[in-house]
Amino acid sequence: MAARGLAGLMLRIAGAMAATGLLASGAHALDLDPTVPRLVSFGGSCASCQLSGRKLVGARFLGADFAGAVLVGADLRQASFRGSNFAGADFTRADLRGASMMGGDFMLANFSDANLTGLKAAGANFLNATLAGAKLDQGELPGSNLSRVDARGASFDAAQLIAADLSAGKYERASFKNARLLRANLTGAAFGGADFAGADLARASLKDADLSSARGLTQGQVNRACSDHSTKLPTGISGRTCRGR
Repeated sequence: MAARGLAGLMLRIAGAMAATGLLASGAHALDLDPTVPRLVSFGGSCASCQLSGRKLVGARFLGADFAGAVLVGADLRQASFRGSNFAGADFTRADLRGASMMGGDFMLANFSDANLTGLKAAGANFLNATLAGAKLDQGELPGSNLSRVDARGASFDAAQLIAADLSAGKYERASFKNARLLRANLTGAAFGGADFAGADLARASLKDADLSSARGLTQGQVNRACSDHSTKLPTGISGRTCRGR
């Protein structure tokens, strides 16, 4: 990492911790007590930082580069990651309830069993990320890139996925109950055992999607979506094509 960026980052962290009496003499700023003051702001570069188990409630990552950072089990409730790079970061079992990730890059990041309830992530990039077992209930992810993710067993109940890209993803046993998937791209994705009870699929693209064993899916929902000859639907349900798509 660049010395200048690191120095700036350390000064910001140290200053915030000193103001709350948490700075230990002679200690490296990122290796101090796991408790970090609320609303601390992070910038600069700290690629591959080890922040597992840290309390970072309300932390703000503004245009920061934390690619490959390890945040396993970290408490990041209400944290903001706007415009920041967390590609390849590990958020396994992290608490991210109410976090804001709008415009952030989380390509190849690992969110296995993480709690992202109430997440705000409009336009965020989760390409090839792992979301297995994650909770994204009531999340706001319009226009987000969820292409090629592994979201097996994840929960998207009541989530806003308007115009989101879910193409080629693994969504087996995932739950989309009462989710809004208007104009979402489900092309080539696998939804074996996924639950779509009450989901809105208006103008969603189901081309080449495997929904053959999906649960809670009705003819009425499929009638509002866009299918083709390659769409796999449950027995007794037929698709319809959409002109001008």
